[in-house]
Amino acid sequence: MVRTIRHHIDGDWRDSVSGATYPDLNPWTGETLATVAAGDADDARRAIAAARAAFETWAGVRPADRQLVFLRAADALERRRAEIFDLLAAETGCGAHFATVQVDFSVSLLRQAAGLAYAPIGQVLPSDVDGTRALALRRPVGVVAAIAPWNSALVLAGRSVIGPLALGNTAVLKPSEESPITGGSLWAELFAEAGLPPGVLNVVTHAPGDAGRIAEELIANPSVARINFTGSTVTGRRLAESAGRHLKRVVLQLSGQNPLLVLADADLGYAVDAAAYGAFVHTGQICMCARRIFVERAVADEFTERFAAKVATLPVGDPGDPATVIGPVINKWALSLITRRVEEAVEMGAQVLAGGTPAPPCYPATVLTGVPPEAELAFDETFGPVVILEVVDDTDHAVRRANESRFGLTAGVLTGDPYRGLAIARRLESGIVHVNDQPVNDEPQMPFGA
Repeated sequence: MVRTIRHHIDGDWRDSVSGATYPDLNPWTGETLATVAAGDADDARRAIAAARAAFETWAGVRPADRQLVFLRAADALERRRAEIFDLLAAETGCGAHFATVQVDFSVSLLRQAAGLAYAPIGQVLPSDVDGTRALALRRPVGVVAAIAPWNSALVLAGRSVIGPLALGNTAVLKPSEESPITGGSLWAELFAEAGLPPGVLNVVTHAPGDAGRIAEELIANPSVARINFTGSTVTGRRLAESAGRHLKRVVLQLSGQNPLLVLADADLGYAVDAAAYGAFVHTGQICMCARRIFVERAVADEFTERFAAKVATLPVGDPGDPATVIGPVINKWALSLITRRVEEAVEMGAQVLAGGTPAPPCYPATVLTGVPPEAELAFDETFGPVVILEVVDDTDHAVRRANESRFGLTAGVLTGDPYRGLAIARRLESGIVHVNDQPVNDEPQMPFGA
């Protein structure tokens, strides 16, 4: 059955002002999953106005009452777990394992955020003026605009609005055109069921190519106080530049070209498994995935042979099959980009150790070595199941190569000596470093990124 997805504005489900729609396609089958409202700046303005009107009342809700909304939303999410697994597979090609990760993370995020209702506290400030008592108070800012991506749709859309809402702000969420359900309307449904008042969370969807029109309104509209964006560095830079002209604060979470260091004293069996997971979980379509693996020369031959053999056996196919590791990439454009970059690297002298041949709508898990630094694959984030393996002379060489990337999101160090691993972690120019783990690891209560 083809669903109908409308904007969620002021507690109601609404068509676009223009009446336009677009098809939300299943990346595995190509079938239409939903007919979705294709919004523009007019719809964004309606959503912002609703959020602004709801702000004063929501900000004044008692902490205990606000807390209950998030606890009830967590329970609602738990009850719909099986349904959400199916939606994540159908809309974003997400397999059972990463669907479990997303749902578990989101439930934990909601329950932890429930405590934020009690978090804002004030401070008495010293004053040199006789008879003066100065107070510093923490207050919600107003309307927060949240722009979320498709790749971890449930988590990243939830993370962009849950904290602000729990602290008494209202929000307008713009999900990706690739995930209007799991990154958009689903959250509106969950919060409505949990008793969130109308207008506190609004969701505006749009057709491919139209994100800019809504983003421009979210940035320029004077009723929007803060902006939260997760996506590519290129888009984030443009958004930040525009927000700067309007003197608006922005939270950005951008690209990752993440290194994984395999040192000579690492347990190679564990290292092979960790590297395969870190590079290829959710078909490599996570900002934290390992993109570059640096292996010390003393163990390079054995690691390379075992790693390439394991990667070559990773099952490719239907994300609805629990055995599948590599599902479809999100769309034809993504498949074309991955294919072009791998072919370019090979033409420039790289060697394919596993994979390397597209199988539409999938791209198999692929390992390359000898990728020259001028190849796009070497210096730009490639969102898919492709990893570069490079042999390094020693630990210093590995750290130096890891730090040469312009992206410093997350990293991993695999070693038999955890104290040595911590020392190396301090030298890596990365917002997050995992010692004896691969880079894809996150918990709601931990800081994320640089």
